[in-house]
Amino acid sequence: MTKSTKPLLSGHAREEIDHWVAKYPEDQKQSAVLGALREVQHENGGYLTTELMDAVADYLDMAPIAVYEVASFYSMFETKPVGRHSISVCTNISCMLRGSDDIVRHIEKKLDIRIGETTGDKRYYLKEEEECLAACCGAPMMMVDHIYYENLTPEKVDDILDGLE
Repeated sequence: MTKSTKPLLSGHAREEIDHWVAKYPEDQKQSAVLGALREVQHENGGYLTTELMDAVADYLDMAPIAVYEVASFYSMFETKPVGRHSISVCTNISCMLRGSDDIVRHIEKKLDIRIGETTGDKRYYLKEEEECLAACCGAPMMMVDHIYYENLTPEKVDDILDGLE
């Protein structure tokens, strides 16, 4: 770890990363990159900066491009500022057949934003459409701040969103 990593990665983030590193063979610590990026993103208000990704790369002895590739591949990572609450609506076939398109339209109307946008008050971010969130039996469903909500109706969506701080 270089001296420049210390101010970018908090002590808590380093502890979390070390927790993930310990799960893998000593020469495979780059396997902790998902956990590392998740923690760093969480501490940074929901998105990753190039500087933070560089710090993770440095901490895990990885090439920065390898970290950028991970961050840009997985939909759980954001590389631009987003709203405080991240909303993902599954639009795969099971959810679509049970009304996910109506749920998306309802959220867009309620929050006065479109998919991929953040509300003006920076409270909500409606992520790009999710292909599958792996909860087909509870369709239609959405994930808000990594918590699953299933069997949605417009009224249930209103209750969930209105209940967020």
